[in-house]
Amino acid sequence: MDFLDLAPARHAAGSVRLPGSKSISNRFLLLAALAEGETRIRDLLLSDDTERMLDALKTLGIRWESLGQENDFLVCGAGGPFPARQAELFLGNAGTAFRPLTAALALSNGRYRLSGVPRMHERPIGDLVDALRQVGADIRYLGNEGFPPLEVLPATIQAGGRVAVRGEASSQFLTALLMALPLSGRGATVEVAGELISKPYIDITLKLMSRFGVSVERDGWRAFHIPAGARYRSPGTVHVEGDASSASYFLAAGAIGGGPVRVEGVGRDSIQGDVRFAEALQAMGAQIAMGANWIEAAAPADGRLKAIDLDCNHIPDAAMTLAVMALFAEGTTRLTHIASWRVKETDRIAAMATELRKLGALVEEGADFIAVSMQRGEPPAAVSRRLTFKPNAAIDTYDDHRMAMCFSLACLGGVPVRIHDPKCVNKTFPDYFDRFLSLLAPVIAIDGPSASGKGTVAALVAEKLGFHYLDSGALYRLVALAALRAGLTFDDGEALARIAETLPATFEGSRILLDGEDVSAAIRSEECSTGSSKVAAFPAVRAALLGRQRAYQQAPGLVAEGRDMASVVFPDAQLKVFLTATAEARAERRHKQLIDKGMSANIDTLLQDLRERDARDSARAVAPLQKCADAELLDTTDLTVDEAVTWVLERVRQRLPQAAARSRNKEAPRA
Repeated sequence: MDFLDLAPARHAAGSVRLPGSKSISNRFLLLAALAEGETRIRDLLLSDDTERMLDALKTLGIRWESLGQENDFLVCGAGGPFPARQAELFLGNAGTAFRPLTAALALSNGRYRLSGVPRMHERPIGDLVDALRQVGADIRYLGNEGFPPLEVLPATIQAGGRVAVRGEASSQFLTALLMALPLSGRGATVEVAGELISKPYIDITLKLMSRFGVSVERDGWRAFHIPAGARYRSPGTVHVEGDASSASYFLAAGAIGGGPVRVEGVGRDSIQGDVRFAEALQAMGAQIAMGANWIEAAAPADGRLKAIDLDCNHIPDAAMTLAVMALFAEGTTRLTHIASWRVKETDRIAAMATELRKLGALVEEGADFIAVSMQRGEPPAAVSRRLTFKPNAAIDTYDDHRMAMCFSLACLGGVPVRIHDPKCVNKTFPDYFDRFLSLLAPVIAIDGPSASGKGTVAALVAEKLGFHYLDSGALYRLVALAALRAGLTFDDGEALARIAETLPATFEGSRILLDGEDVSAAIRSEECSTGSSKVAAFPAVRAALLGRQRAYQQAPGLVAEGRDMASVVFPDAQLKVFLTATAEARAERRHKQLIDKGMSANIDTLLQDLRERDARDSARAVAPLQKCADAELLDTTDLTVDEAVTWVLERVRQRLPQAAARSRNKEAPRA
């Protein structure tokens, strides 16, 4: 079984740029497909669920294209029902695609089949089908009554009256009706039977429909009136804000692990209900700051989180994060109004209870609530996560992305945690664990040209902070040395990539070993230095070494130096520095190094070699040497080593004050 082991941690700090909201992304895609005109969607979430929607829209005759810029898409709307009047759609476990598409297809007068993974066929859809049948839709179950898969047949739609839908099971049924009924061209009133859960998601639906020209009037949360003649029209360009549900894991990490942790892409101006997760954190004692497009969380001033009793109807997805946070709080946390958890990607109440108990929690569960504590019958002063967490828990994730992300927080209890099937996060947040780990082990990425002094500065910064140190250039020099010893030339990319994949290299303190031999001095030769630049130009070599480099990101932190640390290897690094100097200054430094080692060197030759290497490194097609837009420039031409180190440390203290303070003067192994 695939798994990810998370090392024990106690601290979390840094910032994270959030991916686009899944709920908003799939709503925008469907509205753009049904609208008149072309819609440009910016910052669309790229994940399993949105890919299911994009694939379905293409099958249904909707033209769309990626605009070349990351996460920007152009959708050419149909101006009404889908062009394809017959199709078979496989929608995985994407509820935000399956439910709205079912409703839209029911009003498209065609023949369609919709299916998904086995879990999707266990998620009820009967309430939506019953409501659609009230307007004349012909929908048949191909398996168990009330559940997918479904067949939708041509039918004469008789909208214009009243449609009733139950609101207790899922707000997605109401969302699906509201988004689809304008296709009829007639007015309609949708009435909610029973209590409506997850109201903030309906609010999102109404606001996005309004952006596309359809304004729905509502009487409280009981009735929704769609005007006759309503048609979707493209607003031109729309922007997907960051995912507020995904923000909850990082904000929780800040509240548990000291912080501050800032999420960017969602804030005070968000239309998502899960932004109110920050209020729950405040109730637990966390320190919260918020701007228009960011939220920041830090631990309580006294370091003690308090249990809460919370009705979670307004934050159903983010509430899962609170269940894991309860492990770190004093008292019993009780979360209510969460019945919808049972019909999600898995029965989340049962799954959450099972996995929390693996960590030593006391859990009580009911039809629509869960209560969690770590100790019972003890005074608050006795509560200690150091004493109560069970180590080495193996967390099952049930093919549920939110289970995996929630339980990543458990490692902040200072115990190792294994997450089974970590790739299930691809449903909504493919690089979640990379971003989460960046908070636990902050990365300082120092890039720059050859002989700029970045290696010396990076090593000293790592020593001062007690961080791990990665000399990425050593890996490329090792490949060059291994190639030379194997009699290979530096133009055989495939052979060089094979060497990189199987490189028997290890690092022991300051010693670099190749197949057990200390080659620390050998890889510093000019032949290896020149060869490493040529080796690094091959994409296959860089790909082979990428995972090895990222594996060095471990607590308490990492200082990584090279030429693409900030742009490719660690794009989410908390501090990025581009360290440079004039070619003449670098040639003089290299000349002095070689002379001090008793080696012969010609400064004019060195200067020419450096200029050629700069040109080669900057011009290569893959991972060229360049300053990232968010990197700070440090020109060391006229600086001493100590001055350069002091400059970097000052930036570290500005960006990562707590990490720098707790790590200063500690020893850490080097990579």
